[in-house]
Amino acid sequence: VQLQAFGGGVVQDGGSLKLSCAASGRTFSSYNMGWFRQAPGKEREFVAAISRSTYYADSVKGRFTISRDNAKNTLYMQMNSLKPEDTAVYYCAAAYGLAYTRRRRDEYNYWGQGTLVTVSS
Repeated sequence: VQLQAFGGGVVQDGGSLKLSCAASGRTFSSYNMGWFRQAPGKEREFVAAISRSTYYADSVKGRFTISRDNAKNTLYMQMNSLKPEDTAVYYCAAAYGLAYTRRRRDEYNYWGQGTLVTVSS
């Protein structure tokens, strides 16, 4: 599966942004999908994932919402109440199978190219 993330940009502290990730292939609905992010000088970290359920990192819980439209082969993440510490390159990722909601980088096989989110204070 090929992934392409888009929707990043510059937003003010407290603002909102919605990321999208378009996936190729006809079995998108069978994939666990996730969002990760990497801030400058830091390791890539888990943000949110969706399979038959959703899971969020504590740092974004209550502010970010992950969702998917299987008919459009698209993953989304609505980001509200953005903070400067949310500034990072955001990556979408996919792993085949819905048995559980995956949260580790090494559990994902496919990655998008990343989209930059900058939150200004």
